Amino acid sequence: MDPKNLFNRRDLLKRGANGLLAGAAGGTLLSQSTQAAYGEPKITNGRIRQSIMGWCFKDHMDVPTLAKHCKDIGLVAMEGIGAEHYPMVQGLGLEISLVSGNHGFNKGPCNPKYRQVVIDGLIKGIDLAKEVGCQNVITFTGMRYDGMDDEKSAQHCIDTWKEVLPHAEKQGITLVLEHLNSRDSSHPMKGHPGYFGDDVDFCIDLIKQVGSEHFKLLFDIYHVSVMNGDVIRRIRQYNQYIGHYHTAGNPGRGELDDTQEINYPPILEEILKTGYTGYVAQEFIPTWDDPIAALRHAAKLCDI
Repeated sequence: MDPKNLFNRRDLLKRGANGLLAGAAGGTLLSQSTQAAYGEPKITNGRIRQSIMGWCFKDHMDVPTLAKHCKDIGLVAMEGIGAEHYPMVQGLGLEISLVSGNHGFNKGPCNPKYRQVVIDGLIKGIDLAKEVGCQNVITFTGMRYDGMDDEKSAQHCIDTWKEVLPHAEKQGITLVLEHLNSRDSSHPMKGHPGYFGDDVDFCIDLIKQVGSEHFKLLFDIYHVSVMNGDVIRRIRQYNQYIGHYHTAGNPGRGELDDTQEINYPPILEEILKTGYTGYVAQEFIPTWDDPIAALRHAAKLCDI
């Protein structure tokens, strides 16, 4: 059977009370079509405040359509969409969980020629986040460049962020630095060869040197799995520095199904144990024939 049509074995065994075990005696996995006969999975527990990175679904549907599905499934927020969609999203009762810092992962502060680009972009993002009631603005280190000195580049990052932070602190906004993997070169958004902040421990060191409660880590579980592994141990170790989470399957950044190696339920349990109350955003690239079925599956799996 095609693994894209399988629901996660752990999920099925765990959720018998929700009717997903019907017909699955002996460990048989239900196909999407069989699952549909028992109703469409929706978030019911809500202990994890789930969001979605909209760019992942851009090849499958427009933002208004995706937003309506998110509302129906029980997600509470969206991110990774154009600001022009914010009024519509908020009109549906959804929140904005993350705002762009407008400088992207290519033009980051590790390269001094982008210093002003980063400052201007982050200030713009901070002001927009304040306007729409969002707490977090994303930032990146940027890419390595010819002749760079790692120590100096790290200091460029720290100095640039420190220049912006008084404005963020005044507005009550937190900058979240995303760690990205540099190993996967198969797709522009599955990995980022040359990314300076590709080691999560190094990113934490940068955050400590910045030294502000308004500067934290965007802990992307997929990227940490690819580059560092030991995900739960790092959540325990660094939880006080984490301001946002992203999910996806590894390898391939696909669904959170049985084709990937990350066991999400215990990771999410650990996140809750740390006292985290922020968002966990689904950021997988759909490969199933029905991308909304994939989203429903991921949302239910994470609804621990």
